[in-house]
Amino acid sequence: MTALTSSEPAVPSPLPPAERRISRRIASIAESATLAVDAKAKALKAAGKPVIGFGAGEPDFPTPDYIVEAAVAACRNPAMHRYTPAGGLPALKEAIVAKTARDSGLQITPANVLVTNGGKQAVYEAFATMLDPGDEVLLPAPYWTTYPEAIRLAGGVPVPVVADEQSGYLVSAAQLEAARTPRTKALLFCSPSNPTGAVYPAEQIEEIGRWVLDAGLWALTDEIYEHLTYDGVSSRSMPVVVPELADRCIVVNGVAKTYAMTGWRVGWVAGPADVVKAATNLQSHATSNVANVSQAAAVAALTGDLSAVATMRAAFDRRRRTIVGMLREIPGVACPEPQGAFYVYPSVKGLLGRPIRGRTAQSSVELAELILEEAEVAVVPGEAFGTPGYLRLSYALGDDDLVEGVGRMQRLLGDAG
Repeated sequence: MTALTSSEPAVPSPLPPAERRISRRIASIAESATLAVDAKAKALKAAGKPVIGFGAGEPDFPTPDYIVEAAVAACRNPAMHRYTPAGGLPALKEAIVAKTARDSGLQITPANVLVTNGGKQAVYEAFATMLDPGDEVLLPAPYWTTYPEAIRLAGGVPVPVVADEQSGYLVSAAQLEAARTPRTKALLFCSPSNPTGAVYPAEQIEEIGRWVLDAGLWALTDEIYEHLTYDGVSSRSMPVVVPELADRCIVVNGVAKTYAMTGWRVGWVAGPADVVKAATNLQSHATSNVANVSQAAAVAALTGDLSAVATMRAAFDRRRRTIVGMLREIPGVACPEPQGAFYVYPSVKGLLGRPIRGRTAQSSVELAELILEEAEVAVVPGEAFGTPGYLRLSYALGDDDLVEGVGRMQRLLGDAG
């Protein structure tokens, strides 16, 4: 038996339906590039290679003890050993309602909430609920690798709207209007951004939100990095900035980044009650309830204070300044300073086509391969985020590894002729 090893999507088979092993829909999906890079880095480490990975968007901190203890207690509670409501534990829904009001000012009720298996399921189920085949979704690029695949799986068509480092990776309402067609159904909006760390100012969020409203579109806004901002910058929620949009806006969030709970798999959809009810019906057939132990841990996270994220944010801020400064020392690299999340997204166009230790990379994919093979440093190429010519590096790793990893890149890329 053979298996596909490439991260490129498989070519749909021309065979008759009965002879196709993989459906065209699934064969067209690309593997998650960030997870693939992380897996390769971990495999090389396991083989004894001193690889340093900047690929995964995952805090290097442990989940806070009080959250873990809540999960332990839940394990011992027989009520948690059974099925619970598909849409989420009532206690967690109430905690999400309170947390949303506290952190963004958005007023919702439990009927507006669906608890999902992480943010990825939230994004997919939201699109599966709102899109019909052929509906277009405007997708600011650079974008998170999962967004276009979730849109396609839901039958929609992603329409990238590209912003570069000259604009701080922020798209404008004018760009969005230029990309709108009669088939446009929604805008996907993410601030703070993965992969760039860009944070939209309130006035630009208002301009875009009012454009969505006037155009009669929907907005899906991903707020998973809301607490990770720097330099006095704050993130604002679009349906709070433009309250009239609330009935046509879906907010996606989760505990993964704020509380170092990536492996617990708890996210949620907050939106109009009819949309949430339909998405809950979908989830009732897809996965039923999120694991009860994880939900109990999420209740503890959301009802606790934000001291844990304050500690992480301080460390991320220190690392942010370090990585930006070091990358800017590499000739041919242009690195904007991110204001949120825990990523940098430098342009490496100045390195392409130049010999590096006898090799020449013509694309950021080839450059990422060269960096992994020659410096044993794993980064994600910009092609994964819809914008070739860039690299994404996560600085959610230890300070010593960060300095060593970027130092290796400096020594390697400094040889570019």
